[in-house]
Amino acid sequence: SVLQLKLWNKYRVSNIPSLIFIDASTGKVVCRNGLLVIRDDPEGLEFPWGPKPFSEVVAGPLLRNNGQTLDSSALEGSHVGVYFSAHWCPPCRSLTRVLVESYRKIKEAGQKFEILFVSADRSEDSFKQYFSEMPWVAVPYADEARRSRLNRLYGIQGIPTLIVLDSQGEVITRQGRVEVLNDVECREFPWHPKPVLELTDSNAVQLNEGPCLVLFVDSEDDGESEAAKQLIQPIAEKIIAKYKAKDEEA
Repeated sequence: SVLQLKLWNKYRVSNIPSLIFIDASTGKVVCRNGLLVIRDDPEGLEFPWGPKPFSEVVAGPLLRNNGQTLDSSALEGSHVGVYFSAHWCPPCRSLTRVLVESYRKIKEAGQKFEILFVSADRSEDSFKQYFSEMPWVAVPYADEARRSRLNRLYGIQGIPTLIVLDSQGEVITRQGRVEVLNDVECREFPWHPKPVLELTDSNAVQLNEGPCLVLFVDSEDDGESEAAKQLIQPIAEKIIAKYKAKDEEA
């Protein structure tokens, strides 16, 4: 029915079963990953399962692939990419190769940036093998509760997913994967969302995540592409501002 479709679109449901908790008085999403909540907190001790600050959820020791540990407080003051990935997933491995280069370029440019690997590997050995390729930090594989809490915090429904946070731990973009693949020179880092994008193979995935307006233009040669952008930019900005005022994703 139309109502069912509206609900699927509103809450960006891409697979089932999916359980989303909302605040009945405001209609705002409390938690996108209700299935993980029920698994992790069967007694309901953490009810109403509202979002917690990143710094609280990530708190504890982190690993480097040389065996060194550091405290999660070391992330404070940096932009952070929270990277949900696993070695068994081919798109994850290909993104990791690009991400290693992006990470190096951003650090070399003097930006304060760290990536936090949250593994979905199926064994500790697989995690260690995959993490050995990564120059950043990870949540220890054995700390399943903290990995699960991070999945819950960002409502992760599939991998690879790269969430980019600002230095206060607030989300800049959930589309880090698309941004990294579209901007290999990292000129747009930290990838604040643009109101209007050129449609490419790598960002077409966003067409599945909600209503989109796609404008087809004849040719780039005669400046039509730029004119079209200027036409829809103010409309897109107005829509984004409206949703921002309601504290919702557009």
